[in-house]
Amino acid sequence: MHIKINKNYLSYDKYKVKCALGKRGIGTKKREGDKITPIGRYNIKFLLYRKDRIKKIETKLKKIAIKKNMGWCDDTSSKNYNKLIQLPTKYNHEKLYKKDNSYDIILVLNFNMYPIIKNKGSAIFIHVAKQHYKKTLGCVAISKISLLKIVKKLNKKSIVEISNQK
Repeated sequence: MHIKINKNYLSYDKYKVKCALGKRGIGTKKREGDKITPIGRYNIKFLLYRKDRIKKIETKLKKIAIKKNMGWCDDTSSKNYNKLIQLPTKYNHEKLYKKDNSYDIILVLNFNMYPIIKNKGSAIFIHVAKQHYKKTLGCVAISKISLLKIVKKLNKKSIVEISNQK
């Protein structure tokens, strides 16, 4: 399946759903923390999910249940930059086990992974949108219902294309 994302929508098959993007829009991501959703074609590395909140998840993707000690390293001084990590750590990171539901389901895109370039940016996810589709720090966010529908159709060959095209 091919997912297309532009400034307002994520589309797949015949479906089109509203999405939230980075606070600074879609563009060429140049550095960590620039709040830009990066233009490009990406594969989905794996799916992370909260087992306590998502009872059943149907997908052909590799699934990893989020535990309380899991994070994503966004610290360029760490050898684990842009990787899934175990907490606690002395390095800057994002906790994946959150009180809100934004990380109940996460599709991890392979942005800046082959090879990992320090300071280019980390953690481009497709995750659950916050209320009123609040802008993200660079990720793509859609409704939980839409995300649950999409993951059923995805496999390891699925492509996510982010562009400025309508």
